[in-house]
Amino acid sequence: MSWIEKLTGPLEQKKQYRSAIARMDALPAPYRAAAKAYQRYFMYAAGFLDGDTLVALLTDFVELWERAAADDTPVREIVGADPVEFGEDFVRAYTGRQWIDKERARLVEAIERAEGEHS
Repeated sequence: MSWIEKLTGPLEQKKQYRSAIARMDALPAPYRAAAKAYQRYFMYAAGFLDGDTLVALLTDFVELWERAAADDTPVREIVGADPVEFGEDFVRAYTGRQWIDKERARLVEAIERAEGEHS
């Protein structure tokens, strides 16, 4: 790995990410609007630390929307009655370290230390 990749992350990963976003941008309406809304949501909700996991999620996600567009499947038929639940279920299907994992561990440790101070 070159020094620039250590600083900015793997270049191949960035290419794959940009490719997935370009494919998303090429989707016809209304699929593009729905996919872009989820892309934004995933950036906040998923919290992946692992770029490979994020790239895999986005690649699979855009493939879902490409198939839906090809089949002319209504957006609501894809996302169901609760768009948030659909998005969160989609994210849960992808394992990887998330930013919140560190905070969860920190919280558990803090509570354990607090218990130790009480005894």
